This record gives sequence, structure tokens and C-alpha cells, in this order.
Amino acid sequence: MEDLVQPLIAVAVGVAIGFGWVFWRRRQAPKSAAPLSSKGGLSGRLARTRNALGVSLGNVFRSPELSQGLWQEMEEALIEADVGVAVAAGVVERVRRAKPDDVAGARRMLREELESSFAGVDRSLNLDGSPAVILIVGVNGSGKTTSIAKLAGRLIAEGKRPLLAAADTFRAAADAQLKTWAERVGVPVVAGKQGSDPAAVAFDGLSAARARDKDVLIVDTAGRLHAKQHLMAELAKIRRVLERDGGKVGESLLVLDATSGQNGIAQVREFAQSVGLTGIVLTKLDGTAKGGIVVAVEQELGVPVKFVGVGEEVGDLLPFDPSEFITELLADT
Repeated sequence: MEDLVQPLIAVAVGVAIGFGWVFWRRRQAPKSAAPLSSKGGLSGRLARTRNALGVSLGNVFRSPELSQGLWQEMEEALIEADVGVAVAAGVVERVRRAKPDDVAGARRMLREELESSFAGVDRSLNLDGSPAVILIVGVNGSGKTTSIAKLAGRLIAEGKRPLLAAADTFRAAADAQLKTWAERVGVPVVAGKQGSDPAAVAFDGLSAARARDKDVLIVDTAGRLHAKQHLMAELAKIRRVLERDGGKVGESLLVLDATSGQNGIAQVREFAQSVGLTGIVLTKLDGTAKGGIVVAVEQELGVPVKFVGVGEEVGDLLPFDPSEFITELLADT
């Protein structure tokens, strides 16, 4: 009996060590990305926008016949939805020139005109480079940090290996907020000390991405007012540093709050001059009754909307689908 005790103890110890090793490995392994939303696309996600513009246009199209009043009401409805005065006037004028036969024809031609305003635009992400570099900019409170994490989650789901650089070194606990979101989607973060040079942190992130064989670097930057020229100049410096030694910033994305209205146009214009915007991430689209800013941004400034945020979950960042957007916009007409 005593001869069996020692072997049994040895086996028990071995099993305990084995389970302990497996548990440790699981704790150390990177977390998988949070699953993307299963809610589908924009359908049913823009209730406030649809109810505002859709109902307003619905009232316009209930008119028994085409009239000067109908065209005026159509233009006013578009302006109230943040399409912008000049763009709204142009849209309505082109519909009028098409000479629809009746009110139903005017509605159909309005849809066609809105769809044509989004046509021929490349909305894909430019992921060329080793690694591909995505620079994220925006004003405070636009939803920049959460959008970065959601974008990283999408990339992981597509089989990419992203890394985040926390170049917002001014706002207290900014890197902690980014790290919290990064943990949710399972993506590593490179950060610097508070108050350190943001361009240096961005460059450290680029070096780390190359050393760790990451194929996408997403660079977070401090939120800043677009009218502060010295802060905008800092963004230009970050881009220059990232493009040293043959590097390339394939995407410069502005995170824009859909509730900012026509002030958003000024933001796009200023950021485009500083960092050469390649696209827009439009956030809080589910929480605004004025989705027309999408039309205004593309028509006035030619910067494509690439993603839209329609909720707080990791999967609530969706590729922008113009046809689906217009269908939602005009659903109640």
C-alpha cells in the first residue's frame, strides 16, 4: 500500500501542475475580439432621423399636385435636416428641371438625385503599407475613442492584426480610456507619458507595429477645436513624423458628431487643410433627427463618409451604405 502512495501523489501533483499551466496560458492569451453586431445594417437604426425628415417630406408629398409651395416645402425640409442651404437648393432645382409628371414622380426623382450625389465614391479603407497607418482626428466629445475601438474590432473580425497608438497625451486618463476599450476588442496599445510629445508616441507606435508584425496601426490623437491653429499644426507634425523613412498614412479619418449640424462642415474644412482627410466616421447618427449632414459633407467638401456609428456596442460601427441610408431617410414618405 505504501508503495502506491508516492506514485499517486506524483500523479496528483502532475495533474495539478498541468491544470495550472493551462489556466495560466488562458489568462495570458489575448482576448478574442468582441463579436460584431448581429443587428444588420442601417435598417431600423435611424428612427429619429427617419421620423423627422421622412415625416416632413411625407407631408410635402401629400400635396395633390406639383406647385411652387411644394418645391419650397421640400427645400425647407432638407435644410432643417442639415443638408445645408446651398445643397438643398441645388437638389430641389435639379429635381424641378427633371420635370416630374406628378408628386409621386417628384418623390422618385428626389431619391434618384440623392443617390446620385453619393455615386462614384470609393468608401473602402486604404490598407496599403507595412503596416497600414490610419490617423484618427476629431474634436472633443465626438466619440473618437470608442470609434477607434470599434474600428479595431472590425479589422480583427476581418483577420487583420491592428495595434493602437495612444497619441492623446494631454487629456488626463485618455490612454486609460483607450486601453479599456482596447481590452474589450483584444487589441494592444502603445502609450506615452501624459504631456509627452504626441508625434513621438505615434512614431513609437509605428516602430512597435513593425517589430510585432502588426499589419495596421491606428493612431489616436487629442481631441481639439478645429479653430485652434497651433493644435491643428501639431496634427500636421504627427503626420510628417509617421511618413518619415518611407512610411505612409493611408487614411486620415475625421470622427464627426452627426449632431454638430452645419458646424460639422467647418470642422471638415479645417481638418482637411491640416491633415488631408480621406474620409469621415460619422457618429451618433442614431441619436439625431438631422442626418442630412451626410449629404452636405460630401456635396460641399467632397470628403466621403466611410463609417457611421449607430449605437454604443462594439459592433455598432457600420460601413456607410448610401442606398440603405436614403431608404431609411425617406422611409416615411
